[in-house]
Amino acid sequence: MAHVEHPGPVVHAPAAPGRIPLLGHALPLWRQPIAFLESLREHGDIVRLDIGTWPVHVLTSPDHVHAVLVRQAQQFGRGRIFDRLRPMFGNGIVTTDGEFHRKQRRMVQPAFHRDHIAEYAEVMCRAAEAMCASWTAGREVSMLNETRRYALSSVADMTFSGGLSGAAIAEVHRSLPIVLQGMLLRVVMPKSLDRLPIPPHRRFDTAAARLRRIIDQAIAQCGVEQEDRHDLLSLLLSSVDAETGAKMSPEQVRDEVIAIMFAGTETPATTLAWIFHELGRHPDVEKRLHEEVDAVVGQRPVRPADLPRLTYANNVFQEALRLHSPLLFTRRALEPLTLGGVSIPAGAELAYSPYALHRDPALFRDPTTFDPDRWREDGDEQPRAHRYIPFGAGQHKCIGDSFAVAEILTAVATVASRWKLVPAPGVTVRELPAGIPQPSELPMIPVSRH
Repeated sequence: MAHVEHPGPVVHAPAAPGRIPLLGHALPLWRQPIAFLESLREHGDIVRLDIGTWPVHVLTSPDHVHAVLVRQAQQFGRGRIFDRLRPMFGNGIVTTDGEFHRKQRRMVQPAFHRDHIAEYAEVMCRAAEAMCASWTAGREVSMLNETRRYALSSVADMTFSGGLSGAAIAEVHRSLPIVLQGMLLRVVMPKSLDRLPIPPHRRFDTAAARLRRIIDQAIAQCGVEQEDRHDLLSLLLSSVDAETGAKMSPEQVRDEVIAIMFAGTETPATTLAWIFHELGRHPDVEKRLHEEVDAVVGQRPVRPADLPRLTYANNVFQEALRLHSPLLFTRRALEPLTLGGVSIPAGAELAYSPYALHRDPALFRDPTTFDPDRWREDGDEQPRAHRYIPFGAGQHKCIGDSFAVAEILTAVATVASRWKLVPAPGVTVRELPAGIPQPSELPMIPVSRH
């Protein structure tokens, strides 16, 4: 039995209101998932949901989330969401657990050393320059499309070099968006429906197969080329486990590459889109950002060495990420235990919502207000440990968090040095449910700053 966090009798978690026979809480989750997940904090620190006949214990307290991710992490496995991602990601560090996960993390970690992040940032700077150069003053652009293209280009260009790089990069641009779009459907649908011959499944399966095939070809070519390469694929292929001296198999490298591509595109692209949306709505924040970028960067291209000096830009990024966080993650209890006095049976699914935590008025003052100053080092509201977890925590914390920060700050600074982005008139931007809630649309008009 695990440690009981609060003394007293062990009880069962209260059920969320609105449950109906057979469907459980599926209807409110389907109709208004964001509002429903936020409402659960009103019913306790641990609340039971039923999705159909599948029970889930939702954690609404940061202390309980910290217990599951860090203090008692060895007693929990990945959970349903990650099980459903395994057919796409295979046995990459995104989906695995235990000793195998620890071994893979040791082998992948060197690819995200700060020296390599600086090399990747050079690629990001070129991609951000290309994005800015493609705009015309006064001509409306879809910022969601622009940030996705930027993120895809950055990740594809840093992953592949050599003779096959052009074909591999083109395939990533073609197939990865289809895979990302189909991912949420795979997560929420019962596994028994995966083989239904409906168009979304066919598109997903075809794109996933194409992506695996081109990465396998790039790995095979990388093995026969003699040139000295510094791309991510080469780093993973040459990585050696310090404890065993073993290298990753080509199949394992492919799984890790796919996971890194997923993590390096969807989350940064969505976060960037929200940053530009928030800047467009808050001219005072945009003005301060422009002043900082002018002082640090001027009108020359952004350099990796500029990023640590962009403190206000980083505050803007952190605040946008707080307001627009991942919607839901899961863990699975590996043994019977108690959490906060609540009985959790072996095999039970637990879930937590970074989105709901980061908008909890008990944790953040005026939680729906966009306020980058809450991140000032001398501010009175620097978020306390484990209340702010956009990249997760503990043994499964995102391995590429430094990469994501560099990717996002590079784009923000590059755009801010050249353009002011004005929201298109007459458009109401809504949040659409996804891994990270997406803007419904985000047309903006570039206005030259010079």
